[in-house]
Amino acid sequence: MHPVLYYHPFSSYSQKVLIALYENGTPFERREFGPEDPTAWEELVEIWPVKRFPMLKDRARGKAGVIFEASTIIEYLQLHYPGPVRLIPEASDLAIEVRMLDRLFDNYISTPQQAIVFDALRKPEDRDPVGVQKARDMLDAAYLWLEARMGEQEAEGLSWAVGESFSLADCAAAPFLFYADWTHPLGDRFPAVSAYRQRLLARPSFARAVNEARPYRKLFPLGAPDRD
Repeated sequence: MHPVLYYHPFSSYSQKVLIALYENGTPFERREFGPEDPTAWEELVEIWPVKRFPMLKDRARGKAGVIFEASTIIEYLQLHYPGPVRLIPEASDLAIEVRMLDRLFDNYISTPQQAIVFDALRKPEDRDPVGVQKARDMLDAAYLWLEARMGEQEAEGLSWAVGESFSLADCAAAPFLFYADWTHPLGDRFPAVSAYRQRLLARPSFARAVNEARPYRKLFPLGAPDRD
């Protein structure tokens, strides 16, 4: 019996979990929101009235197998469905660093990026230019910090966010930097971050998630750029 993932392929947090699943070749049942599976959304809302996704349901473990939040889902998968790629290191100090970078990408890349997108979805009279500018300022601050971080990693011959190995932090970085660069472009200001983003796009697990989401690019309210 495989775990069940409730998700949408264009969702950055869904992609975060998909990367983890693809990295380890973990078998799972797909419940993709849309007309081809009309009851998937109803089932999610019945279990989780907050209406956020992705959600994982592991029927083999009953109530203990209903897991919310992408980072928690990835940790659950490592514990109960381990594969060849260990996304949270065994070494405690490295594990703390991975979790810290995961929170950085969630809170200071994804959150302000989504604030800008959600504002674009509002009626013009309901938009919040001050809030959008604050979100852009936060992205610039996060980009600046990450530029120094990834520059140091490159100088040491390391490709990923923490240590030598692809991790939970990179599962978060991939979709969040992907959409953040569409929303608030990196341009030429942050070459180390841009190079890291390109390495993430070349990772087969993320490339697969990106390709699966291509049919939905027309939904991006700021206009998906003709690249990536």
